[in-house]
Parts: sequence; C-alpha cells; structure tokens
Amino acid sequence: MAPVTGEKISIRGAREHNLQNVDIDLPRNKLVVLSGLSGSGKSSLAFDTLFAEGQRRYMESLSSYARQFLGTMDKPDVDLIEGLSPAISIEQKSTNKNPRSTVGTITEIYDYYRLLFARIGHAHCPNCGREIAEQSIDQIIDTMMSWPEGTKVQILSPVVRGKKGEHQKVFEDARKAGFARARVDGVMADLEDTVKLDKQKKHTIEIVVDRIIISPSVRKRLADSVETALKSSNGTIIVTKKNDAAGGEASSESEVFFSQKNACPSCGISIPELQPRLFSFNNPFGACPECTGLGEKMEFDLNLMIPDESKSFDEWAILPYNPSSAWNTARIQGLADAYKFTLSTPIEKLTKKQRDALLYGTKDAIHWEYEKQSGEGYSVYDQAWPGLFDDMKRRYTEAWGDQMKTNLEKYMAHRECAACRGKRLRPEALGVTVGGKNIWEITELSVLDSIDFFDKIRLTNSESEIASQVLKEIRSRLRFLKNVGLDYLTLERAAETLSGGEAQRIRLATQIGSALVGVMYILDEPSIGLHQRDNQKLIDTLTYLRDAGNTVIVVEHDEQTLRTADYLVDLGPAAGVHGGRVVAAGTPEQVSRVAESVTGQYLAGKLRMAIPAKRRGGNGSCIELTGATEHNLKNVSVKIPLGTFTCITGVSGSGKSTLLSDVLYPALSNKLMRTKYSVGKFEKIEGVSNIDKVINIDQSPIGRTPRSNPATYVGLFSGIRDLFASLPEAKARGYGPGRFSFNVKGGRCENCQGAGTIVIEMNFLPDVYIQCDVCGGKRFNKETLDVTYKGKNINDVLNMTIEEACDFFAGIPHVARKLETLKSVGLGYIQLGQSALTLSGGEAQRVKLATELARTSTGKTMYILDEPTTGLHFADVMLLMEVIQRLVDAGNTVIMIEHNLDVICQADWIIDLGPEGGFRGGNIIAKGTPEEVAEVKQSYTGSYIKEMLEREKLRPAAKKSARKK
Repeated sequence: MAPVTGEKISIRGAREHNLQNVDIDLPRNKLVVLSGLSGSGKSSLAFDTLFAEGQRRYMESLSSYARQFLGTMDKPDVDLIEGLSPAISIEQKSTNKNPRSTVGTITEIYDYYRLLFARIGHAHCPNCGREIAEQSIDQIIDTMMSWPEGTKVQILSPVVRGKKGEHQKVFEDARKAGFARARVDGVMADLEDTVKLDKQKKHTIEIVVDRIIISPSVRKRLADSVETALKSSNGTIIVTKKNDAAGGEASSESEVFFSQKNACPSCGISIPELQPRLFSFNNPFGACPECTGLGEKMEFDLNLMIPDESKSFDEWAILPYNPSSAWNTARIQGLADAYKFTLSTPIEKLTKKQRDALLYGTKDAIHWEYEKQSGEGYSVYDQAWPGLFDDMKRRYTEAWGDQMKTNLEKYMAHRECAACRGKRLRPEALGVTVGGKNIWEITELSVLDSIDFFDKIRLTNSESEIASQVLKEIRSRLRFLKNVGLDYLTLERAAETLSGGEAQRIRLATQIGSALVGVMYILDEPSIGLHQRDNQKLIDTLTYLRDAGNTVIVVEHDEQTLRTADYLVDLGPAAGVHGGRVVAAGTPEQVSRVAESVTGQYLAGKLRMAIPAKRRGGNGSCIELTGATEHNLKNVSVKIPLGTFTCITGVSGSGKSTLLSDVLYPALSNKLMRTKYSVGKFEKIEGVSNIDKVINIDQSPIGRTPRSNPATYVGLFSGIRDLFASLPEAKARGYGPGRFSFNVKGGRCENCQGAGTIVIEMNFLPDVYIQCDVCGGKRFNKETLDVTYKGKNINDVLNMTIEEACDFFAGIPHVARKLETLKSVGLGYIQLGQSALTLSGGEAQRVKLATELARTSTGKTMYILDEPTTGLHFADVMLLMEVIQRLVDAGNTVIMIEHNLDVICQADWIIDLGPEGGFRGGNIIAKGTPEEVAEVKQSYTGSYIKEMLEREKLRPAAKKSARKK
C-alpha cells in the first residue's frame, strides 16, 4: 500500500456499491472532477465514500450526549481514508417543500432585509399612505377627546408582547404600582389573584391603567392615565373603545393602538414599533392575518366541483353532491322549484339568475321537504340556500375527520389571498419603505435588479452609518447568487418551485457567503440547467472556493468544467458491474491521452456526436401558438413544425419552461386528452387536430413510496410474476402471480408488508428506515423465495441491474422488449426493484420515456421533455439521442428544453428565447435550423452553436461514440 501524505486525500480499497477496490490519491485544496458514464461509480466514490466517512468522523467527534440524538452512521466499505477534511455535501436535492420557504429565506438575504427595514425604514399609514411621524401625548389625547361623548374607553399598557415566561415579577410590579387588572393573552385577570402562566409558551400582558367615559371634563384624568401607560410600556398604549348604539342595536367595540413614535396624524392609525419580526411572514406579528403569511388560501374551485357543465345534477354534474343522496336532492330540488328549472337541466343551460342562485345562494327563503330516514313523514324547511361555495365552506369547516377534509380538498385550489394580494405581510409592514420601495416590492426584483437597486440607493448620513454593515452583507450575498448563474431569480419565489440544479446553486452561493476555509466541498453536477453563457460564472465560483483554501470535488459531465479541473478522475469503463474502476486520472490533458477512457476520447475530440448533414422539414403541418403572456412571456407566438425534433433554448429564466410546460402542454392536453389542467395565458392555439395525443415526460418521481420501482412502473414486473407462477414448483404449490407480489398478502413478508424495511416514526424528526429483521430486506417469505428460475428467486431478480436482466430474460420476448427500452435510454445500471425514492429526476424521466417507447406508436404523438440529458455522460447522451431520433423517424414530434450543445445541434428546429432571464427575457430571439440560428448575432445560444459548427468543420473524421461493455 502506497504511503499517504498531508497534501493528498488518500483512498485505499473503496468497495461501496459497485466500486471495485478503488485506490486513488486526490490532491487537497484543488478542483477535482469525477467523470464517467452514468452508473460508473462517481457518486459512490464522492458521496457514499468520501462524504459519508467525513460525516461519520465528525459525528464521532461529538459528545456521547449529542450522538444519542443523531444516531450512528455505518462506516463506508473502504480500507483506509487519510487526509480527509470536514465535508460539506451540496447535492441536487430540491429544497424543502415548505410553502413558507422562499429564495430569500433559504439564502438568509431576507433576514438582512428585515433588519434593514427595522433600522432605517420609513413608516407610512396603511390607510392613506402618508408618512407617519412621532405622535405626542397631546395628539393622542386630542384623538381620544374627539371620539363621541359617552364612549367607554379602557387604557391598556402592553408591558409584555409575545414573550415566553411566567412573568411573575411583571404582575408583582403592577400590583405595587396600584393597578388592579390586566389583560393576559386576551383574557381579563384580577391582579389580586395569583396568575399562573406556562413558561414554555409566549404570552402578551397588558396592564389596565384606567377606564374612562369620554366627556369634556375628563381631559386631565385622561392625560394622567395616558402618560402613566406610555411610561409603563415604552411609548405604546392600546385603547379599547365601546360606543353604546341607540335604538337597541348592538354596541360597537374596537381597539386602537397608539405610539409616541409611529402614528398617522390624519387617520389616527398607529403601527407597531419597527422590529425585524414585523417584516417576517413566518411570525404572527408580521404575517397577513387572513392567510397567516402564505400569500394564498385554499378555496373551492368551480372547475373542480363541476368539471363538465354539459351534465345535469341528475347526471352527477356537481361532484361533491351525489344525486343518490336524498338530502342533496331535496335541497337542490327546492332551489329548482323556486327558480324554475329541473334537475335534468344541464348546468350550461341555466340562465344567469339560476346559475348565480345555485353558486352564490339566495336572499329569500326557499321551501323543500326531506323524507326522514325512518320513513315516518317529512322534515319541512323554509330557509335561504347558501350557494355551492358557502355550503362547501360550511361542510369543510364542520368536517370532523382528516379523511372527510381530504375528500373535500379534491375540489379546492390555491388562490391568491384577497387581503394581502399574495404579499404575505400585514398592511402595517407593507407601509414601511426603504429607498421608496416596501419589502415585498424589493423581493419582487430579480437578483440582478436588486443589485442595481442597492448600488444606487440614496440614504441620509445617519441612515448610511446605521445600515452600512447590513447593506454590505446584502450586496455580497446577491452577487454570490449572480455568480452562480441565478441572477434571474426573485427573492419572493417559492423554494418548492426551484429545480434541483437551482436549489444546489443556491446552497453553493450560501456556502460562499459563510467564508469557510479548509473544508472539502462535494457537489453533484452543479452545471445542470445552466446555459453555456452562465457556465463560466459557475466555474469561477468553484475556483473561488478552491482558492479560498478548500478542496472542491465535483461530479460532472460538462466539458467546460472537465477541462477546468486541476485533477480529473474518470471512472468506468462502463456502468454497474462493468464499472467501478479508475480508468484514468490526472490533468484533463493526461486523461485525454488514455485510449481506454471514454471521457478522455471525447476531450481529445476522437469521439463525438455527428451533426446531421440534413435537417428534417417535417410533414408540412404545424402547431401554432399565438399571444402567450404567462409569467415573463411577452406576447410570444410560435410555430412548431410537426414530424421534427424541436429544441427550446435560452439562458436560465428566459421563459422556456413557462412556454412549454405552463402554456403549450396543458393547452394541448386539455383539448386532446380532456384534462382540466390550469393553462397559462395565451390567445389561441391552432393545428391541434394534426396530432392525436401529447405526452409530457417530466422529471417528477415515478412513485412516492419505497414500493414504487422501475419494474412496476414500466409494467414488466407483471410479466415476471406470470413467469414465476408458470414454473412447475409454483404450480405444484398452487402459487398464482399474486404470490410473487410484495403488495399482496400471501407471498410477501408480513412483518414489513413487503417493503423490506420497517419505518420508525420519530415524531418531529424524519422517519427512520431499518432493514426488516424477519426477511432480511428480501421482501418475501421463505416459501416464496424457494421458487427459482434459472437458479434465481424473485428477490434475486429484483436486485438485478437492467443490463443483467436483459441477458437473463433474453428468451422471454414480452419481458425482454421492455428491458431493452430501459437499457436504450441509458438506464442499464439501475436495479429492477430499485426504490423510486432513490432515482434522480433525470433517471425518473428516462424511466417514463422507456415506458412510452414500450407502447405502440401512432406516429402522430407529440412528446415534451425538459432536459432529459440531466445526469448523462457524453456516451449516454448519444444513446438517448438515438432513441429520440427513432421516435421522430416514426412520424412523431419531439419538443425538448435543452442546454446541451451536442443535443441542440441534433435538432431540426430551434426556438431560442431571451435575451436574458426574468423580466428581461420572454422574447423569441431566434428560430430556425441550427445553422440559421447560428447567424443571429443577438442570440447567445446562436453564438455557441456557430462556434461548435465551425469547430466541427475543422475536425478530422471521428468515430461514433459507443458505450463500452
């Protein structure tokens, strides 16, 4: 075994997953890139060996008390690792799905915004917009004296607001000062009694200073009480006022907040003291009280309640109202009798008056009779019909179980909050400005525009002095986001809408902001989703981390990143059991001279994807979309030639996904497939009759549970179960296909119910999965596993890779055909029974593509894909493109969002959006063949295509790339 030194990370005998006893020395404080075919062992080396060992050693350094909460980590299957630094993993996981998380909150920039607004914000009246100045005691008294004579007022001094503790000293001090009552958490309490509070909960305590009835003679007493209250609570008081109305009507009661610092002289409206929590939508003091800071509410949606208006009530047009229910029928029959329609009238045939009554209710009472369930007569009702919407709200409010609420939520959709209009904050917070904008307006700016705003902001000398450090942090963090190619994002964008690549680069920018030194960063394909124009910025960021004194290890396929590496390690030579070895290691130049390295051959230009000599012209028909204006699209109109391979290109944030996924796909699907998708704004779409179906192959998971796997999704597992059930041993035992299913009782292990793992719920922590100790993770019981085919039982088959299964089932045509489609899209390395939860977005997308390939094509299908080359090596991209071209050769149409230049140059037609991201994008910059787009000077994509086409002309004839076995 070679000796190790302090300047290297030395790995000896790494055998995790498919790694085959790997020995490798990686230089410290350098940019190290791991390359190789998909499934060759890159992630196993980077994440499952290096990072896992780094994490394990860190946890071992903690106290035994801390470790009991974190559990233990298994040691990776490796003999030795030396020279390891503290490890930080930045993976492609999308950020948490919490609807309260935004780009601003996860980057912590919003925290600095809140601090900035609390320190130098200018408060404005939420009612009239006038800037709020200090309010003197005289102004407070004048306001109260202007109220109608006889108004009963109660002056409260808020001494504690939303703080944990028992606060016994507060009560004691109040008693000593002569006060008799206090309002504690909204409830009046007598201070003579002992008030006990839960110290673990937040409490609000307001001392009752005085109770007065307004009259001309009370001014002096009022002044004394107000002054006393202001002193007790640091310049703020709450006054409850009650007017006894005349004529027996109910009296009106309201609450007014006064402050010596923040109150409108015109409206008398005061706002709370400017604190960071006032600007947090995750804190009740700042959040919009209507939507609790979410910016949206779940509302009942008419399209979900009545999806088909050509049906009548009798035909179950109103889905939440089953016509077989006597109660529902009686109520709607009463409405129909009153408004002269029948229950067999289609909803679309109702007059406006009838429709409004059905949906929004009646003012007058209507009569209906309901036969009692006992059959003993009728119950008679005379009351107003509330309308579908209000009736559904009542049903939802009164629902007593989660299942009932879940059933009703099927008819609900997210709607912008009417109170805050999606801005998440209460009016008082939105009335505070810095540089002429409130905090929401600043978060609406893109990162690029935010940088411009804070660079040009004008402040007074005192404001500049107060805010200098905060502004420095804001500007630096915004620039970090810009440097990783995310200058088009807005800080109010929900974290759950970010792609895996965007989320990873946000975490990368956050790490730069932390300014750590001596760390080992491990990244998983950070270039995913990046246009070539932005790629250099990302590489500059990686080299910045390296130059700061860190080791940066990157799993990557991007050619530009590979060529920038200080040290390149190529794993292979193929995937799965055929990979797991170091094929080449050294500088990119050294690797390019290794003939056995597929990556090296690509870098040397000896392997490449041939650019077609001729582009398809299509079948003469097209889909024409006119006037798309969703999100940042600026009245975009496009023609997509059918029977071609079309690429949608453009810099990140230019509107590609909006055009394809938010407008074109749902518009086509609703017309062709009778779906009810929400469609982005556009004027019209023509040529739909030229295709018979549209299929969106996206990167969403193929399943949400560990039971979902490629074999079940593609549909080949049923064929395998049929095969096992037909074996003599199975027939002798009377086993049918269900015996070999882990979802059905009989053949599965009942201890884990066929999951292979036991879930341990950790309450507020994530669930923990442990291997079932009865079946040992094999999912099936012993009797089922006794049945074998070619020496393999059903569990052995599920543990096979796709490539192994292709050889194993070569003699079973209906199984082999589906396996070959999975292999053809570059998935030969994944296991048949691999949990859907462990598949990346790109892998899930290719499983879906394989499923479509296994079906019989009509030749008139449109396939829509969003960056299917995600996570693929050059050679795997070649295999995928052969599949795509085969689909188009069969007469189908493929539309793809893509940044990979090798793929873009394969396209028959390109639609390039831009010129920039965010609101600076949304225009069509170029359209045509790659050769035509290459001549458009305004197109960033075109310039890179031109460079590639010219480089292609200068290259000697190269051999076509192929995956090694």
